[in-house]
Amino acid sequence: MNNTASLGLLTTILLVGLLLIGATAASVLVNTPGEETEQDLEKITKEVTNEITTYIQIKDTVRKYYKIDGEQKIQKIAILIKPLVSIDIDITALTIKICNGEQIKILSYSGQTAFIKSYPLFEHQIWEETDHESYSLIATHDKDESTVKYNILNDYTDMAYITIKLSEQFAMEKGDTITITLFPSPGTTRTITFTAPLPIKSIVTSD
Repeated sequence: MNNTASLGLLTTILLVGLLLIGATAASVLVNTPGEETEQDLEKITKEVTNEITTYIQIKDTVRKYYKIDGEQKIQKIAILIKPLVSIDIDITALTIKICNGEQIKILSYSGQTAFIKSYPLFEHQIWEETDHESYSLIATHDKDESTVKYNILNDYTDMAYITIKLSEQFAMEKGDTITITLFPSPGTTRTITFTAPLPIKSIVTSD
């Protein structure tokens, strides 16, 4: 898809999004009485706006518990991303902020991207090459190998997991909450909030 087609698709998405916001607003104003109206409208508007102004889509999130100092803590996080449209997204320009409510850590790209191949997600060798100060990527779909070879997501079908290995300081016990914010270029930021559930299973899927 060339730049003109991408621009046209983005314009269409924006127009559809604005129509959805207007239709939803009208519905909420008619059907929702009292104080809930403004809160519901603000939430819906924010969700729709985020989707139509961010080039990176978040398709899935997965976390895994490990025993640290005798306690079960989430230490590995994988976030599945894909481009909204066919546009070049430079992985090396993506910055990630992690906040646990008390401290903030900024992660940069480790320079490591590999195909998933036959590895289980959390057993992939890429984790061994990723420290607590950086993130890597595991490509699940990349037909022209642009992600692995050139660090570029360039097609709307490209998909890759961002791999984040939390330090012991940021590892999450039951009830802990952290926020992870993606700062892509181009596009607006995306923020995800994770709360660690009861560690009944070692792998936790999207909230």
